[in-house]
Amino acid sequence: MARPDLNLLVTLDVLLAEGSVARAARRLRLSPSAMSRALARLRDTTGDPLLVRAGRGLVPTPRALELREQVSRLVRDGEAVLRPAEKLDLKRLVRLFTLRTSDGFVENFGPDLIARVAEDAPGVRLRFLQKVDKDSTPLRDGTVDLETGVVGTAAGPEVRTQALFRDRFIGVVRIGHPLCRGDITATRYAASKHILVSRRGLDGGPIDEALRPLGLERDIVTIVGGFSTALALARATDLIASVPERHTGKLRAGMHSFPLPVLAPEITVSMMWHPRLDADPAYRWLRGCVRDVCSKS
Repeated sequence: MARPDLNLLVTLDVLLAEGSVARAARRLRLSPSAMSRALARLRDTTGDPLLVRAGRGLVPTPRALELREQVSRLVRDGEAVLRPAEKLDLKRLVRLFTLRTSDGFVENFGPDLIARVAEDAPGVRLRFLQKVDKDSTPLRDGTVDLETGVVGTAAGPEVRTQALFRDRFIGVVRIGHPLCRGDITATRYAASKHILVSRRGLDGGPIDEALRPLGLERDIVTIVGGFSTALALARATDLIASVPERHTGKLRAGMHSFPLPVLAPEITVSMMWHPRLDADPAYRWLRGCVRDVCSKS
């Protein structure tokens, strides 16, 4: 069965509103003959005369009267769908956004982001999920609206990314730790007892690779899955936590931080989203909030 020409809905709406082929033709900027052919197609499609002559004019059939409101509503809805999005009214926006964030993001940037969102859009709520892997499926299937972290090879090729900030690793110990005093050499750093952060449970990382050419190896006492856990342990023990500086700024309050005595690679923390959310004004506003908060923190 052939699909009907939906353009005929607009023609039918104007014909039923005007009750005249000539007036409908002028309104749609068509010739009277073109409008007559369109009416013939409508009659053939619906199986009803729709408009019949009465004296010098045309009157709608019962079927046309039955269709008039429905057709008018369909045309208005179609025009609304194809109309450019209206300007976003943040004060009236009611939405729940889901963010999947890397370890430490909520603790460090969450308070400022929540405050910014509450000021701009009181009806918006944020839901934070812990990022346990780099799989981009949650972005693709819509269960997550925005993600932060280091872009990995597991991210889908269609995923949009924007860098938020560059970060470097530093060492962190409790106040009173022996490393609070004196120069921290690579040898002294490696000989101390360490916490290794590895989400995948690995027994080494980039810092260990940087130490290896120097003939040094860290004394790793324990392995944890996140930076916030590592800092909590370092705060209560003599262990060293090596963590990203900006990503853990607020988590390190009251602790002693120092530059690493080896050249460890920097990381780029980015936000990621699915391209279907590119043009949506509400999601563009959310990404702007995240970008602004990260640039100021």
